[in-house]
Amino acid sequence: MRIVQAGVERLDEITPLFIKYREFYGQSPKPEASERFLRARLQEDEAVILLAEDESTGKVLGFCQFIPSFSALTLTASWVLKGIYVIEEARRQLVADRMINHAKELAKTKGIGRMTVMTGESNEAAHELYRSLGFTDDVDFRYFASKL
Repeated sequence: MRIVQAGVERLDEITPLFIKYREFYGQSPKPEASERFLRARLQEDEAVILLAEDESTGKVLGFCQFIPSFSALTLTASWVLKGIYVIEEARRQLVADRMINHAKELAKTKGIGRMTVMTGESNEAAHELYRSLGFTDDVDFRYFASKL
């Protein structure tokens, strides 16, 4: 397996996985809107998208997307994991682990000081994954959201 950073030229491969990710969280597919969203993030350098590929076939096994963020408290840049998906037949093969570890190394080379992730409260598999990769539950801050 190899992990590569994707550009706009890989949208045909990223978009179906992105749609599956959205559907997992109860969203409708919206293929055109999903493709436009991803295209904009990549063209504006507002996201880093990594793909996991099977080295022998080139088949895409999964994707993860990080967006930049900045902390006024620590005065550092961070990356926020804003989507990760692994195709069903590649699950339990450490695909997500490899993508996140690759992202951590890439982030370090870019001077990023922190990486954060949010996931569904009931997604125990993701909780275990993130803890196994060194993420800890945030006990200092509580996350709130407001639809506008």
